[in-house]
Amino acid sequence: MSQYSNEELLEALRAITSTISKLQKVEPKLRVGTSQHTLVIRRIKALQISSDLIIQAIDKLQSPST
Repeated sequence: MSQYSNEELLEALRAITSTISKLQKVEPKLRVGTSQHTLVIRRIKALQISSDLIIQAIDKLQSPST
C-alpha cells in the first residue's frame, strides 16, 4: 500500500535526523525573538513530525497485515 520502499523511508529518516541535529546545533547561536530563531524552531518541529510519520510508515511495512 505504501508508495515508498523500506529503504527509501530509512534513507529519508537518516537525512531528516541529520538535518534536525544540524539545526539543533545552530539554534543556541541565534538570538531569541529573531525571525531566524523562529524559523529554526519551526523547522525542527516540522522535521520531528515528519520523522515520526516516517517511523510509523516503516513500522507498518515491517508488521504483517491483519
